[in-house]
Amino acid sequence: MKAAVLAIIIALRVGCTSEVMAEDQAASRVAFFGFQLINTSLEPTTPKETIRIRSLNETFQQMLNSSGRFQLAPIPPVLENAIAAVSIANCNGCERELALKVAADLAAWGTVQKVSNLILNINVYMEDTHTKQMVFVKSVDIRGNTDESWQRGLDYLLRHYLLNQ
Repeated sequence: MKAAVLAIIIALRVGCTSEVMAEDQAASRVAFFGFQLINTSLEPTTPKETIRIRSLNETFQQMLNSSGRFQLAPIPPVLENAIAAVSIANCNGCERELALKVAADLAAWGTVQKVSNLILNINVYMEDTHTKQMVFVKSVDIRGNTDESWQRGLDYLLRHYLLNQ
């Protein structure tokens, strides 16, 4: 009899613990504001670089969605216009306010700094909208201004640092 009662108590505790763990592991809502190119090189920005920025945006969204750890919050067109009008990387907290408007837990954005056609870096930022604290800031350097180098750089940053795969 005591063994049966003990087994029931243990089963209830394990069930409660796994329920709490499932709640803790719920996907965080992310407002993703995209990547921006910061061109500090002497060469002008090319149309290919503009396409690469869009490609990074798509890759970032796909990888976050497929991770199960994050859920992207849809950005309505009105907010998309507000985002396009500012530089999220230098807006002194506007990213937080914009993310809160779509009920997101995190605001995320990225930059690609082009120093030259040989030296570039990809940066990803995530800020907790409630605590106003940066929860993820990481940069990877890439060599070469190609579709492949940009994609590999972002893939490495996300897999090894943000998603820990």
